Amino acid sequence: MNDVIIIGAGIVGLSTAWNLNRLAPHLKICVVEKENRAAAHQTGHNSGVMHSGIYYKPGSLKALNCIRGYEQLLVFCQEHGIAHDVCGKIIVATKPAELPLLDGIFVRGNQNGLKGLRKIGPEAAREIEPHVQALQAIWVPQAGIIHYPDVANKYAELLQAAGGEVRYNHRVLRIREMPDAMAVETEQGTLEARLVINCAGLYSDRVAAMTGLHEPIKILPFRGEYYKLVPEREQLVRNLIYPVPNPNFPFLGVHFTRMVHGGIEAGPNAVLAFRREGYSRWQIHLGELAETLAFPGFRKIAAKYWDDGWAEIRRSFSKALFVKALQTLVPEIRPEDVVRHGAGVRAMACDIHGNLIDDFLIVEKKRVIDVCNAPSPAATASLAIGETVAKKALASARGMN
Repeated sequence: MNDVIIIGAGIVGLSTAWNLNRLAPHLKICVVEKENRAAAHQTGHNSGVMHSGIYYKPGSLKALNCIRGYEQLLVFCQEHGIAHDVCGKIIVATKPAELPLLDGIFVRGNQNGLKGLRKIGPEAAREIEPHVQALQAIWVPQAGIIHYPDVANKYAELLQAAGGEVRYNHRVLRIREMPDAMAVETEQGTLEARLVINCAGLYSDRVAAMTGLHEPIKILPFRGEYYKLVPEREQLVRNLIYPVPNPNFPFLGVHFTRMVHGGIEAGPNAVLAFRREGYSRWQIHLGELAETLAFPGFRKIAAKYWDDGWAEIRRSFSKALFVKALQTLVPEIRPEDVVRHGAGVRAMACDIHGNLIDDFLIVEKKRVIDVCNAPSPAATASLAIGETVAKKALASARGMN
């Protein structure tokens, strides 16, 4: 009998486990993961940016947890020798229509408590990024770079050193409620726990349904594809260059990111993945695709964003169009300067009315905590989210005694 089983060894699940162990070292904690390693999906395929919290609605869980989690992450990396670099970034307006939007981002960043933000003109922008094109820009000194699998693996290492378990190759098949516990049936056998925490990421809605939660929410998988600058053209980008986000499309737009272990990434775009873990245009799961297409919320999103969505699909298949989007930020980029460089899949939670859930969503019921939605900046905020969920778990455990 475990005290707590956590489903999913991504960065949020492992942070929750480690925080719970830290707060209550007497508890028997077990993390189960269907893959043979930690951080195999969203954590291991993201852009590796330490987000500052500039974009998020003031007072939202995203804003509060990102800013708190960012500070905690810096301390954690320094204590455990994890490579990172607080290099700063610029958010660039390239046409007059984007200037009011840039002003709004600047106001929001200040409301969220960021320090050192500066509005800068084209000359100052080129002092930071010599090859950028900008009418105006925002300098965000807090932004940084990191390799999040390094962080997740350190959480797992600390948890195991303190007596917690991480069981790989344990795909969850079913969850049953018992009189005084929950039974988690996996491919390797059945485990029992007084409390189950669902941190299953791209499958969080499926696991939530297993726990008896029937919120009308579906995870929609959106693939983000990356290119990488060839080594001889890496001098075109020093650190991080972001566009002003399209207010009519719920993604940040293609951007440039220096990676902490070397190289410059360009991307990601945002296209519907044809399976939940579809990292290639050619990976299709007919059942999962049919489930997505049949969901009323997806059909409403498709109708709302069809124009922007079609542009993203065209960019997915056309290197020339992808490069054209990059050239709005760095005009010197040429098609031969970039090569394809992998992809990630975002878990976007959507309700039946076609509303994307724009904030973290954590739902509690008897003996279960479901982390139903933990999109970006969840990796940056992982310590804050993990601490929040761990405290909910302890409160739930006290209520069961």
